[in-house]
Amino acid sequence: MKLLQNVVSKRACLPITNLLSSSLQRIGTEQTCSYSSGAPRNLPEDNVMNIFDRNAKRIQKERAALDPEVAVFDYLKEEVGFRLSERILDIKRKFGKVVDLGCGRGYVSKHVISSSVEELVMCDMSPSYLEQAVGPEEGVKCHRLVVDEEKLPFEPNSIDMFVSNLSLHWVNDLPGTFAQINRCLKNDGCFLASLFGGDTLFELRCSLQLAELERQGGLAAHISPFADVRDIGGLLQRAQFTMLTIDTDEIIINYPSMFEVMWDVKGMGENNAARNRKLNIPRETLMAAAAIYENMYGNNNGKDGSRAVPASFQVYYLLGWKPDPSQPKPKARGSGQVSLKDLHQLDEIVRKQGEIELDNNTEKK
Repeated sequence: MKLLQNVVSKRACLPITNLLSSSLQRIGTEQTCSYSSGAPRNLPEDNVMNIFDRNAKRIQKERAALDPEVAVFDYLKEEVGFRLSERILDIKRKFGKVVDLGCGRGYVSKHVISSSVEELVMCDMSPSYLEQAVGPEEGVKCHRLVVDEEKLPFEPNSIDMFVSNLSLHWVNDLPGTFAQINRCLKNDGCFLASLFGGDTLFELRCSLQLAELERQGGLAAHISPFADVRDIGGLLQRAQFTMLTIDTDEIIINYPSMFEVMWDVKGMGENNAARNRKLNIPRETLMAAAAIYENMYGNNNGKDGSRAVPASFQVYYLLGWKPDPSQPKPKARGSGQVSLKDLHQLDEIVRKQGEIELDNNTEKK
């Protein structure tokens, strides 16, 4: 499906909250959760709740990879992969062995250069994606390996950097995967990743839920659940990562209608893989959802000013490091000598303390 030439990207420090979509998502969760009658009430901490059907996701990726027009649907992952690769270059260090976990068709790997990486291991759960993946530039040793992100085959303390582009949001045991990555990293090793955030496709989610409430009197899970930025930060800390940085991007793409949104999401291999997903949607519900989508979110930003509907993709970028004694340590609480309310007088404070010599042209504030 041809993409309209209208893409908006917004950078933010905190995720964007949509009250309507959040409330509807909570309602949908309450209606569609199911529990085994024989399950214990208090589950152990190491018990993993299998939200996603990993086998279904593998099949979806294989189907997407075998589509003759698979490259048509690469635009979003290509863009996010490029932005992620720029973050590798921002780190002024040459990494020995780097793992691209969930490499897809090489969205990050194709941008890897020999001045930053010596050896690259490209991994994906889909053999077809892995076979099609574009490797790094000449001069970088490259290996390809079929790997399930939930079961990493690498030895402890053997990897200098893990990179993952839009793959880990399909992992059931995200805390376990983070812990495995930390274990496989060498001391002062780097973990860099991108994954979809909680407000991804909220327009599609709201439209489908409202249509089902109207036509069928209930809700079903059609959009897979995504993690919140606060949850991600807590999980990284729990996995013993340090010096964490998480920032949020929002990419808005305009499509002719809701059906093009769904078609392209399927072409990306990102269609719903939740275990409680509904396998089909009645035609009248789909038509109602498309009308709601157009009425609530439609705009005139399409090609040549035609009507279009936006689809929001919220992306989290994560950066964490495995602890090492050489890393800078935070100062003890209460050790600060300057109050934040005096920042406007910082030049004067520094001059009095004699820590640095200011330029003579610096004016007193």
